[in-house]
Amino acid sequence: MLIGVPKEVKNFEYRVGLIPSSIRELIANGHQVLVQKSAGEKIGFDDQSYQQVGARIVESAEEIYQQADMIIKVKEPQPQECRMLRENQVLFTYLHLAPDPEQVKMLQASGCVAIAYETVSNPHGGLPLLAPMSEVAGRMAIQAGATSLEIKNGGRGMLLGGVPGVAPAKVVVLGGGVVGTNSVRVAMGMGAQVIVIDKSLERLYHLDLQFGSKIVTIFSTTDAIEEHVSDADLVIGAVLIPGASAPRLVTEKMISVMRAGSVVVDVSIDQGGCFETSHATTHESPTYVVDGVVHYCVANMPGAVPRTSTVALNNATLPFVLLLANKGYREAMRANTHLLHGLNVCKGKITYKAVADALHQTYTPAEQMIA
Repeated sequence: MLIGVPKEVKNFEYRVGLIPSSIRELIANGHQVLVQKSAGEKIGFDDQSYQQVGARIVESAEEIYQQADMIIKVKEPQPQECRMLRENQVLFTYLHLAPDPEQVKMLQASGCVAIAYETVSNPHGGLPLLAPMSEVAGRMAIQAGATSLEIKNGGRGMLLGGVPGVAPAKVVVLGGGVVGTNSVRVAMGMGAQVIVIDKSLERLYHLDLQFGSKIVTIFSTTDAIEEHVSDADLVIGAVLIPGASAPRLVTEKMISVMRAGSVVVDVSIDQGGCFETSHATTHESPTYVVDGVVHYCVANMPGAVPRTSTVALNNATLPFVLLLANKGYREAMRANTHLLHGLNVCKGKITYKAVADALHQTYTPAEQMIA
């Protein structure tokens, strides 16, 4: 198979779909790889490092989209990229379609086979291709929140962990999944007072076993969220429904009663956000203020540490990329039902139910499209 790796074009995005070691594995399996010039240069993977493992460097994204059987990316294709996709061409990347009807329309119009990293599953019900970026985003959320609490950034002027004689900041984490767990770990390590809220008693039990009395676990109800968000210094939004829009757990009214200079970090923003007052921001302009509360809602948080993020992502995606390349998408998905869960759009049909439901469109089972 001829595999293409275009340079990412989204704002402040320096991650790359495949690193040289991954390409070496693909070439060892008999495949060919095209890489756009300078695709990995910003994170230490120069063109020579790709050529040394057998990749061919091309000047433009157009060449890649015109020639490649499968496109490997990191972020969802931007409109100019969607217009280059071809019928039957496989696209394997993060898509986050539920809050993005325009992207869905363009993918449908292209006739491509769009497989989303974020909905590929594993035997334990987890999301193995989302987990690495969730780990990064969860840890970064506390860094971003701590920085936003500084007075020069509009915050209350608080040190997250306090000092002897001065109370630490109160950090509330909404969601105890991969993002939430990593946020808890870093916040706790910095000495903050940490409260995690989740609707799963089993998840709260595991967090209690993992962190013990250093955190407080709370079962999620509207009352509990309202009570703990109102006097929090930092709130991390870490909720996820795979493939679907994030539930709006924190209302505008709840935001309005928070103390001026408090901070919310919405890691769920890729799926629409879990605060009613959220809208996506960029690394160039990451924050804005609503009712005196600083909002950090960067839609590609792991892009701030692109080398770490890229290597972590490749560790997770490579087995699936190899499966798709070796067998073709139909046979690969017949062989691996967890990869099949990643199929979101196929030849004009929406094949992931949560996306179809979120956009009020017709759902076509993925199994039907690979039959």
